[in-house]
Amino acid sequence: MIHLGQINTLEILRETDHGIYLVDDENNEVLLPNRYVPESFKIWDKLEVFVYLDNEERPVASTDFPYVKRDDFALLRCSQITDYGAFLDWGLVKELFCPFKEQAFPMKKGGWYLVYCYLDEKTDRLVASSKTNQFLDNKELTVKEFDEVDLIVSHPSDIGMNVIINKKHTGLIYKDNIFTDLSIGDKLKGIVKKIRPGNKLDITLGQIGYRSIEPNAELILKELEDNSGYLKLSDKSTPEEIKEALKMSKKNFKKAIGTLYKQRSIDIKPDGIYLVK
Repeated sequence: MIHLGQINTLEILRETDHGIYLVDDENNEVLLPNRYVPESFKIWDKLEVFVYLDNEERPVASTDFPYVKRDDFALLRCSQITDYGAFLDWGLVKELFCPFKEQAFPMKKGGWYLVYCYLDEKTDRLVASSKTNQFLDNKELTVKEFDEVDLIVSHPSDIGMNVIINKKHTGLIYKDNIFTDLSIGDKLKGIVKKIRPGNKLDITLGQIGYRSIEPNAELILKELEDNSGYLKLSDKSTPEEIKEALKMSKKNFKKAIGTLYKQRSIDIKPDGIYLVK
């Protein structure tokens, strides 16, 4: 069947004045308008297209792919506000609609918002929602402690940054585990640091415990090599100085330089760290 809001692989069935009709293996047809028709093609050639509803609520195909597909998250810009809701630029001619009831906070023209794209079963339309938590669930976790996970930065809190985990769960990165600038919509990797009561997930952007020693040690060695074998840092340096220079916590820094010192790769002096050649 043809899936609205998804990329479909369909065959070219016939050519018309308005474009070409594509068909799936169940003989469902959809129009690919002339603007998207390739310069050369043959009947029964296969094309990858995105299918959505046009301005007259008819299924239509496009060889342009949007910034977000059905059942996914993306950071989109609001292009206009109407009496019915907001319209978001998602890279297609017809913009993505976000009703007022699906706005966590009132959207403004020109603003950027993290939204979830889904199929409204009542209208059979693709719509957006910035109330992203309703599409996430921690009741049955699909992750465990120390798993590497995919993250989307969701929204800040007083104690850190909320994140979407594997597009399924919610989690939190505490402030003392953030060593780089994070913005809403950023996509990055993280690790499940701890699962707390109620299936609350604590996330870290670095590896945990002794798992973090090796990569952090490698980072320090690289920084030493890039700075003529010297870094003006030591175990007396403040956490802020270490974060500014290396984007890591003081705890991980001390473990890493301890390892390097035992390996006789560095020499630690009052004025800083020296690379042993």
